[in-house]
Amino acid sequence: MQPLVLIPARLASTRLPRKPLAEIGGRPMIVQVSARATEAAVGPVVVAAAEAEVARAVEAAGYRAVLTDPNLPSGSDRIHAALREIDPDGQRHDVIINMQGDLPTLDPALLRHVLEPLANPAVDIATLAARIEEENERHDPNVVKVVAAFAPQIRVARALYFSRATVPWGEGDHYHHIGLYAYRRPALDRFVALPQGLLERRERLEQLRALEAGMRIDVALVDTVPLGVDTPADLERARALLGTRERP
Repeated sequence: MQPLVLIPARLASTRLPRKPLAEIGGRPMIVQVSARATEAAVGPVVVAAAEAEVARAVEAAGYRAVLTDPNLPSGSDRIHAALREIDPDGQRHDVIINMQGDLPTLDPALLRHVLEPLANPAVDIATLAARIEEENERHDPNVVKVVAAFAPQIRVARALYFSRATVPWGEGDHYHHIGLYAYRRPALDRFVALPQGLLERRERLEQLRALEAGMRIDVALVDTVPLGVDTPADLERARALLGTRERP
């Protein structure tokens, strides 16, 4: 595999305005995220920026950015647009990792784990999950669950469904979906060309579009859920975790 890590970023966040440029540990958040992705050493890292201001912040820190149309509807569309500019003939990168731009404290090892399901050539898209340990998270609609049959000692399983509801029913573990994806390049091309799915609209979960279209998503089980920075409280937690340390 020849992976490329793409990080979609835009300033128009409703809950945390100008989120990519929020300062954490003396650096903009999008720069911290680029650093974590670079530390994973899985392939080149590029920010797919909706605004020139974001691109300038990334490039000033020594990382690469590509400008994309600010009117694109989703992060998936944004990384696809960036990919067409970076590798238009598809000769350099056959796997695309979509890393959210609000994960400044992410363990870089997760970027390596998300590639594991693609060892199976039947898998179109790979993603991650962690076992839910807190009871309240089982019933929290903001915690997306993935239904996958993880047997003992099995760390990769096929995703059967994603939901905000508490599924499956009955005794046993539930799994917190982590929104980090690795696409085979043809799968990303197909995914962004698909119309929005009925279940996707109902659950407000983009990945259901792929399942509705018959695409295969496999999930690697990991031990930790990264902190996603969506609110001012999340931002303060990230600042506390990273402190004032400058990381390479």
